[in-house]
Amino acid sequence: MSLTLQALLALIPILLAAILLVGFRWPAKWAMPLVYVAAVAIAFWGWRVSVTHIAAASIQGLFITFDILFIIFGAILLLNVLKYSGAITAIRAGFADISPDKRVQLVIIVWLFGSFIEGASGFGTPAAIVAPLLVAMRFPAMAAVMLGMMVQSTPVTFGAVGTPILVGVRGGLFSPELESQLAAHGLQFSDYLQLITSEVAIMHAIAGTAMPLLMVMMMTRFFGKNKSWKEGLSIAPFALFGGLAFTVPYLLTGLLLGPEFPSLLGAFIGLGIVTFAARKGFLLPKDQWDFPPADQWPTLWMGKLEMKLEDKGRGNRMAVRKAWMPYVLLALLLVISRLPELPVKAALQSLKIQWMDILGTGIDGGTTPLYLPGFILLVVVGITYFLHRMNGLQLRKALGESAGMLLGAGFVLLFTVPMVRVYINSGVNELGLSSMPIAMAEWVAETVGGIWPLFAPSIGALGAFIAGSNTVSNLMFSLFQYGVAERLMISGAMVVALQAVGAAAGNMIAIHNVVAASATVGLLGREGETLRKTILPTLYYLLLVGLLGLLAIYVLGVQDPLL
Repeated sequence: MSLTLQALLALIPILLAAILLVGFRWPAKWAMPLVYVAAVAIAFWGWRVSVTHIAAASIQGLFITFDILFIIFGAILLLNVLKYSGAITAIRAGFADISPDKRVQLVIIVWLFGSFIEGASGFGTPAAIVAPLLVAMRFPAMAAVMLGMMVQSTPVTFGAVGTPILVGVRGGLFSPELESQLAAHGLQFSDYLQLITSEVAIMHAIAGTAMPLLMVMMMTRFFGKNKSWKEGLSIAPFALFGGLAFTVPYLLTGLLLGPEFPSLLGAFIGLGIVTFAARKGFLLPKDQWDFPPADQWPTLWMGKLEMKLEDKGRGNRMAVRKAWMPYVLLALLLVISRLPELPVKAALQSLKIQWMDILGTGIDGGTTPLYLPGFILLVVVGITYFLHRMNGLQLRKALGESAGMLLGAGFVLLFTVPMVRVYINSGVNELGLSSMPIAMAEWVAETVGGIWPLFAPSIGALGAFIAGSNTVSNLMFSLFQYGVAERLMISGAMVVALQAVGAAAGNMIAIHNVVAASATVGLLGREGETLRKTILPTLYYLLLVGLLGLLAIYVLGVQDPLL
């Protein structure tokens, strides 16, 4: 089978998903079972993957589905607990005290707080936490999901304490051959990984500084009364200030400390700077912006998550610090649980539920439930119950509402994630073909030649779109990207960095991330509408970073130490 035919066949499930979700606006619960069937059919007849191998890949996907659903449930439950404890009323009032302007609230909550959660946890957690919080702040559910997806861009490469680099790039790129090449030049693999980290940080800092402004402009354009880009531009000085408050410490951390802490430290420092500046009115515009009254919202904007809150007045309201304490604890516990220097990480990872060598195929499935952000969220829920002096009835209501919202997401993800695993595991077949994603990437590499740096980020995004993970995309494509760079005699480190940045941008359109975020606000069935919007910032990111790659390699002459 020719490479062109392989690429065309491999593209069919992705095209089918795009046509059904975006073109025909089908709900994911109808579209994704068909996409799963298409992927299985192409794997079986086109790639000659055995039925046993397809079944094992699907079972592996179910383990991952459990992980995602656990995170979703924990995020929804924490939000509902805070609703019944009265904390959400206090949080909403606290932001109104800083600024009632929804554009300012976006920069603080989505861009900075969301980036901090990404730095601590990753794996789609920011959208699952930020989206329902925004709904509680009187943002439309559709806007909350769009914004929750958009924050999964700049901080993602260094999310989960650097996992996409430390696990994704390291695991995808490391080989004895590369190690010996580096040794011949007096270098270790860790030195090469730091070079990639530095180049990633520079490109993200350039592209990411404008992201909060782009978020604001998309919010005012798609969800404002006047459908105006200009209303977003009017807060450009503050939004760009918010971007720089994150990307400057983010860049310095990446250059000086490595991949573990750029997102964490950048967001933490930025949150303090921007919140203080907003309280002082620094760079804030004279006009204030809000959504139209809720009774004027189209049905399309609204989800099933309801925040019917009673404001009993300032005197009876919970203190803002006490209301925020669960989120502070969440961030703290996530960081503590992710630091390899502490014994907590090993203890939480000690409980493993595994199925090794599923059906004798060599495919492994497993979960470490105590290490998942979902478990940390449940721990915070337990602490909040006592901290906010709740009663059993309030907790039961929160549990009931959260469980009900989980059912729809569970059905969709039962097909979405196994489809991904069939796609990725299709490399084991009777014909000796590369897996479907690699076949598409190889075809693009053969077709475009010397301008590959422009397309390298898009391959990373393709991997993230399919897998919903920067880490998995890097595992799939890092060695392939390095090999293309070797054939073109250009910097392998730069091309792998372009892969990592593109994979971060691809998270904004990753289907099962959209499903997960939609589930937290009761918006299942409208995933296509979200994707139609988030494709815009994704294209911005990929095009800008691709141009930066071309500039770095062919104009600035960035060299690889191995060339």
